[in-house]
Amino acid sequence: MNIQTEKLELMKLLLNTENPKVIQAIKRVFQKEKAADFWNELTVEQQQEIQEATAEINRGDTTNYESFMVKHRR
Repeated sequence: MNIQTEKLELMKLLLNTENPKVIQAIKRVFQKEKAADFWNELTVEQQQEIQEATAEINRGDTTNYESFMVKHRR
């Protein structure tokens, strides 16, 4: 069965239900899915900063936490 057929079957089930608990459960699934992807809520600049930081980490361009903090402590 392909994805479009699955969607149609789910639509039929949803249209035929009179159980509000089922409808609420389905809504929660979609709300969780939407809430889980925060990436799309970030600005382009924030996404670029994260991508650059990830690239730096992958290249090994990191600093030890303690040596970094020594410079910033009094």
